[in-house]
Amino acid sequence: MTEDMTRREFAGGTMTAGLMLGLNGALQPETGNRAPVRVGFIGIGGRGTALLKTILELDGVRIPALCDVLEPNLAQAQDVVEQAGQDRPAGYAKGPHDFERMLERDDLDAVVIATPWRWHVPMAIAAMQAGIYVGSEVGPASSVKECWDLVETHESTGIPCMFLENSCYRRNMMAVLHMCRLGLLGELVHCQGGYLHDLRGRIVQGKGTGVQLPEGGDYRTRQNRTRNADIYPTHGLGPMAKCLNVNQGNRFVSIASFATKSRGLRAWAVDNLGVDDAHAQIDWAMGDVITSVIQCQNGETIVLKHDCALPRPKTFMWLVQGTKGLYSEEADGIYIDGRSPAHAWEPFDRYQEEYEHPVWREYLKTGIKGGHDGSDFLELTAFVDSVRHRRPAPVDVYDMAAWMAVAPLSEQSIALGGKPVPYPDFTGGKWMSVQES
Repeated sequence: MTEDMTRREFAGGTMTAGLMLGLNGALQPETGNRAPVRVGFIGIGGRGTALLKTILELDGVRIPALCDVLEPNLAQAQDVVEQAGQDRPAGYAKGPHDFERMLERDDLDAVVIATPWRWHVPMAIAAMQAGIYVGSEVGPASSVKECWDLVETHESTGIPCMFLENSCYRRNMMAVLHMCRLGLLGELVHCQGGYLHDLRGRIVQGKGTGVQLPEGGDYRTRQNRTRNADIYPTHGLGPMAKCLNVNQGNRFVSIASFATKSRGLRAWAVDNLGVDDAHAQIDWAMGDVITSVIQCQNGETIVLKHDCALPRPKTFMWLVQGTKGLYSEEADGIYIDGRSPAHAWEPFDRYQEEYEHPVWREYLKTGIKGGHDGSDFLELTAFVDSVRHRRPAPVDVYDMAAWMAVAPLSEQSIALGGKPVPYPDFTGGKWMSVQES
C-alpha cells in the first residue's frame, strides 16, 4: 500500500474509514488479546477534564500519567481516573515544562493536549519527537513557521498527529458531508463558516479560574489584546474543508482578511465594570468582526468570520452551496433544486434522517455519549482507533497546519489593508495525488 493510498483510505474526506470499526470496538467489552491504548493528558483544566471523562468511556484505554501546572487540577483528574476503576495515574505538575519529563515515560502510546493555545504546537512537536502519537485540541497558530515546524516534525519522525476538531464529527455536518459525497448538492461552489459567540465577559476578565496572566485575564484575553486576526478559525473552517476535499485533491490558495473597528469589549467593560475600571481602559488590538475570504485551488470560495466581542446568539454560520442546492445551519434548512418548494427552505431534520452519515446511524443505535452533542466521543474514538492500529489520523497534521494558519495569515492580510496573501501548501504537493474517497 502506497503512502498516498494510505492517506486516501484513512484520512480521506468521508472520515469513515476505521471509525465504524473503532466505534464498535469502543463500546465492546475489552478482550484479553487486545492490548490497551495508554494515553497521557497534558492540560487537565475544564476542557482537558471533559475529554478525560469522555475517553474513559472507551473500552481498552488506560491513563498512566497526567500533567498540569495546577495541583488542584491534577488531583481532581487523578480522582476521576481512580473513580473509573483504574490505578491512580502518575502526576506531573512541576512547572510549565514538566510535560517533557512525562514524555520520557515508556508506557505512553499517545497524549492528548488540552492546554492554552500557544502550547499546542510546541507540545505536539515534543511528543512526536518522543515517538508518541498526538491528539491536539484546537486553537490558532502563533506563526506560519510554527505550522511548518509541526508538519516537518511529523514527516521526519513518522509519528501521526490528530487535530481534535470536534465540529467535523457533529451530526449535522457529517450528514452534510455525506450529502456532498452523494452529489445531492451538485458541484460545490461556495462555503461559509465561523465562530460567532458572545464571549465579552470571558475575554475581558478571563475564565476566573486556572492560570491568570500578570496583566489580568487569560490566554484568550492576551490574544485579543495583542493580535488583529481570526484567532479561532477551525470550528467554522474544519467541516467546510472536509466538504471541499482540502488536502485531498484541493487546497487553499490565498486568503484576504478584513477587520472592523474595536468597540464591543470596551463598551462591555464600561457597562458592567464601570468607566473607571482598569478593564475599561484597555486598547484592544482585535477588531470586533474579522471577515476572511479563502480562495481554493478548484475554484471554490470560503467566507470565514470571527465575532466574539459583540452581543449575539452563538452560531457557526455553516453554509455549503453547490450547483443543485445548499445547506444553511443558521436557517436549519436545506434547499434542493427541483425538489424543494420554490424559494423556500425545507427543514433540515427530514434530510438528516434520510441522509444520515453511516457513522452516526450506527452511533445512534448505541446512545450518544460525551460532550458537544456526542462529537467529542466520536473524535476520541477515531483517535484511539488510529493509535491502536497505527493508522494515519483522519484529521491529520496537514489539516491542523492549514486550519491553524488562518490566524497568522489573516493577521498579515489585515495589516496589509486586506490584500490577499498566498496560502502555503503544507502538503508539499501531496494534495494533488490524494483524491477524495
